Parts: sequence; C-alpha cells; structure tokens
Amino acid sequence: MAATPGQQVEGDRKHPVDETLPPFRMFTSGLQHVAAMYAGVVAPPMIVGPACGLSATETAFLMGASLFTAGIATLLQTLGFWKIGAKLPFVNGVSFAGVTPMVAIGKAQSPENALPIIFGAVIVAGVLGFFLAPYFSKLVRFFPPVVTGTVITLIGVSLLPVAFNWSQGGNAAAPDYGSLTNIGMAALTFVIVLVLRRTLRGFLQQISILLGLIAGTLIAIPVGITDFSVITKADVVGFPTPFHFGAPQFDIAAIISMCIVMLVCMTESTADMLALGKIVGRPADERTIEGGLRADTLGTAVSPLFNGFACSAFAQNIGLVAMTKVRSRFVVAAGGLILIVLGLCPIAASVISLVPLPVLGGAGIVLFGSVAASGIQTLSTAALEKGENALIVAAAVGIGLIPIAAPDFYHNFPKDLLVVLDSGISTGCLIAIVLNLLFNHLRAGCEGEQQGTEGQLEEGIPPQRSAEGSSAAGVH
Repeated sequence: MAATPGQQVEGDRKHPVDETLPPFRMFTSGLQHVAAMYAGVVAPPMIVGPACGLSATETAFLMGASLFTAGIATLLQTLGFWKIGAKLPFVNGVSFAGVTPMVAIGKAQSPENALPIIFGAVIVAGVLGFFLAPYFSKLVRFFPPVVTGTVITLIGVSLLPVAFNWSQGGNAAAPDYGSLTNIGMAALTFVIVLVLRRTLRGFLQQISILLGLIAGTLIAIPVGITDFSVITKADVVGFPTPFHFGAPQFDIAAIISMCIVMLVCMTESTADMLALGKIVGRPADERTIEGGLRADTLGTAVSPLFNGFACSAFAQNIGLVAMTKVRSRFVVAAGGLILIVLGLCPIAASVISLVPLPVLGGAGIVLFGSVAASGIQTLSTAALEKGENALIVAAAVGIGLIPIAAPDFYHNFPKDLLVVLDSGISTGCLIAIVLNLLFNHLRAGCEGEQQGTEGQLEEGIPPQRSAEGSSAAGVH
C-alpha cells in the first residue's frame, strides 16, 4: 500500500536518536553524561585494586584504564559497525556485578597473579557472551510492559541508595560520613538542579545537571570538601599499556565466576536497552538488543587488553536521557570520546573528579528518580487491572527490593549465588519474566486448548490474544 503524504514526511524525517547537535552542545551534553557516570566507572577499580595488592599509584593507573575502556565500549554501542552496537544513546562502563567475584579472586591469589587471572577470566566471559548474544536477544518477547515497567522501576529504585551513599560522603569509614556538611551540600545541589530545571529553557535546561554539578562544586570549595590534591599528583599523559600487569592467565574457577557475571550483565543490559528504547521513542527490538549485547561483550573481551574489566550499561545515564530529553546517540558518543581522553590524560580526569561525592549524590537523586518515574509510566500501560499483572509486579518488586532493604538478607547463601542475588535488578527481572510466562503465556495456552483452539496453537498463534488484546494486557 502506498504511503500517505503524512507517512512520507514522517519516514523522511530523521529520528532524534540519529540527530547531530552543534559542536558546543554536543560537547557539553556529552560532558554531562561523563559527569553522571564518572564515580561509577572509577569505583570498581578503586575496590578491586587494593584487594589485588596494588599500590595507590597502580590503582590510579587501573582507574585511568577503566575510563579508557569505558569510552571504547560506549563508542561501540552508540556508533557501532556491522551487527555490533545498539545505536542508541547507551553509555557503557565497568560493571559493579563483577566487583564481588573479582575481589574474591584477588584475595585468593598472590598479588602478581591476581589481575592476570581476572583479566583471563574476563576475556573468556566476553567471548562467550559475544557468541551467545543472538540467542540471548530472542528473550525480548518475554519483556512486555508488565516486565519492562517493573525492571525500569527497579533500576531507578536500586540506584537511589548509591545516590544516598554519595550524599553522605561515599566512604562509610570516613569520619565525616553522613555529616551535616555532606548532606547539606547534597541537599543544596538537589535544590539547585530542581530550580535550574524549572527556570531555564532550551539548551540550558538540557544541561541543568551539569550546571548544577558545577555550581555545587564551586560552593563546596569554601566549605572545604573539594580535594585538589588529585590534580597535583596526576600526570599530564598516561597511556594504559597493554597487559601492564602481565599476560592473562586462565583459571577454571575464575572463568566460571566471570561467565556468571557476564550473563547477569547481559540480563541487565537487555532490560536497560528496553527501558532506553521506550524513553527515546525507538523501541528496542530483537536486532537492536543483539547488537547491543555484542557491543557489551566485545567491549568486555577487549577491555583486559588495556587493563579494563567487564563492561555493561550504565543505568544512571538512562535517567539523564529521560530528564534532559536529549536523545541523540552522537551526544553519548561524544561522551565516549571524552572518556577516552580522560583515560589518556590523567590530569584531565582529575578535574572531573573534583566534583565532591555529596554534590554528585544530590544530582543523582534527581537522575535516578527519573528512571523510576519512567518505569511507573511504563507500568501505567501494562493493564494491571487485568489477569495477574498486578501480582507479577508486586512479587517482582518485592523480591527485587530485598538487596536494597536488607543488604545482608542472603549472607548465608553460597558466594557464587550472590552474584545474582545481590542485584535487585537481576532477581526482579528474572521473577517478572518467570511469572509472566506462568500467568500470561502458559496459562493462556492451557485455556486455549480447553476452548478448542488447537488449530491456532498448531499454526503458532497464541490463543485468546488478538493483536489489540495482547497490547492491552501487556503480553507479547
């Protein structure tokens, strides 16, 4: 059928995801993404480095390598090539899911072997994930609105404790952790961001998070919580020398642990891509998810070459896209280039690190709350009044909140299971998928058979589900 004139115009118009912005707007918007994710990128190497016996200088090197590899992985996602990359405004960085097993590996091995064994396991996990991507992406049909809305909500809620921790200072062992000064700076930044969002218009409103971070940092200088020592200690140039800590080694137990981490990362990235697809108005289909998972896993496999770790999506940046309405993937690609520069120029990276964690925490509350709000908006389309959809959401959110509300709940479980159980996003996602299958797929199939719809089933047509009814009930 020929397209109507209106359809033709719509077809010719470039999607906001594929639009490019003027250079200055591209840089500042990309820098805003980097500022939002910086602490999350450098935190894992700050934890893993000392566990592997690294000195402060070597740990700083590891942090630079993580920035560099996060930039590479982000470019793979946003620009892509061949069948690699979701080509969405998707930010990649070091996954927190791998921190616990990597720390365990580091403590179990001698200092000279710890990182080579970790890197060898990450390489194998990345290669395995790359080949699993086409099969894993087929799970997209099990992510209807009742599942994606639940997962998006859990992503936002799961990130809020991170913002609260930053607001208190980030280091629970520090004497000023939770001080009135730290929380006061977080509250002030929170208010500044809200005021900027409410009063500014156009481009300035879009970079209100960045402006809020700058304002909060400037105010923090006379308050005395801005640390300038990192600049004086940083080198001007520093390249992450390939295999700086030695050639990779391959240990079976370490490989199994990191392969489990890779599956967790792929599950979370799938949920993140579905969430981001809805926010930018370009729903992530099976092909998009396959490309995104290939970029994740290829980035993971390549990262150890430059002394980096497993890469996955950064959910906090989804909140930034939702809040600013800047949907261009090239803006995030600019952020990826900035990350690479920061990885090659430690003194530039140290400037970003001047933003005190309490300031970042105040802005983070707005960012992460925006993700949860997007999830609630998605759930509003899931027809919770029909079938058992409300029960699916209740059970998945309840289980997903366990690691947040009771962090020690699983303390007697085997450590290998904690890789999954300690992630509320992963557990909530799995519960939502399983219950959706039980209540909306398998039961529908059984009811269809009872009503004599065997012919439909033989032809692969789900019983009792017209196109309109399927959409309304939130079942794929």
